[in-house]
Amino acid sequence: MKRRDFCKSTLIGGALAALPAAHWRALAAEAAPTAGADLAAVRLSGDATVIPAAAVKDFAASLHGRLLTASDPDYDQARRIWNKMIDRRPALIARCSGAADVARAVAFARERELLVAVRGGGHSFPGYSTCNGGLVIDLSAMRAVRVDPAAKRAQAAGGAWIGDLDWESQQYGLATPMGEISNTGVGGLTLGGGYGWLARRYGVACDNLVSADLITADGKMLRVSATENPDLFWAIRGGGGNFGVVCSFEYRLHEIGTQVMAGDLIYAPAQTRSALEYYSQFSARAPREMTVEMSWGGSPGDDGDLTISVCYIGNPKDGERALQPLRAAVKTRSDDVRMMSYVDLQRRFDGPPLSERNS
Repeated sequence: MKRRDFCKSTLIGGALAALPAAHWRALAAEAAPTAGADLAAVRLSGDATVIPAAAVKDFAASLHGRLLTASDPDYDQARRIWNKMIDRRPALIARCSGAADVARAVAFARERELLVAVRGGGHSFPGYSTCNGGLVIDLSAMRAVRVDPAAKRAQAAGGAWIGDLDWESQQYGLATPMGEISNTGVGGLTLGGGYGWLARRYGVACDNLVSADLITADGKMLRVSATENPDLFWAIRGGGGNFGVVCSFEYRLHEIGTQVMAGDLIYAPAQTRSALEYYSQFSARAPREMTVEMSWGGSPGDDGDLTISVCYIGNPKDGERALQPLRAAVKTRSDDVRMMSYVDLQRRFDGPPLSERNS
């Protein structure tokens, strides 16, 4: 596939997912949804349309998963995403069970020129995981992960979370660079780049993507890799979700063991300047096996504490030697850097489950 061809086929994943809420609410108010009724919806152009009840029924029957509308009791929970400031009401939510359902949903949207959003983990802060008045292709039920320890490869379904991939890979002491919150979806993270604790040694998530299976806007299932559809493979590695709906990711895995040296060095406000000055020097010359990150935990108008978070993969003795200059340079308020499981490290910054967060 030529670059110009697949660029033409990316309208489904475009920025129209954020159709203004006021426009849609006014439209929806004209036709309050009831079971078995025609549905008010929105096209890619932003124009209003109506989906006949019979078409909705046929679409639902064609899926192995579930099709939800606002008349379903599960609808309000299904439409929620992590950013609670985003409150959108799609006309339809297709909870896909596999690639065949995804292809059917894409075809249904294309036939009716519907606005579409694709949801993996639902963590998109701008709200790209949902839309007003369109169709949400929901991959959240597709979370299977399979690891081949001999080949050091992992296959993850499009709706899998980082924690799903970490858990299965860590049974063999393997991992691939992912984010730092285990209940983030691998899909949005990988397609957007994907920085995490292993990045200084092994690159970001998209650097470790070996291949992917995706459905393009014309309904085709394509395998993309360095040798199959290489232009499209190049585009999805950091180009975002605008080139198709990825149903499966194949990752390269690395031997890191199951224990890493990690934790926080916390500095009192009086030490902030000195710690920051040394941090900039230390991070530039730290070994590739060590990732260091800085955060500030204060509130507006508050001095707050500076935190330098550390992760070292490799021999713990080497890690202690590498960390010693940072520990010695500026006095800390607290230091809890220690050996811990990689799985626990990945869960340190997790928020509550989505169901609890939105209850």
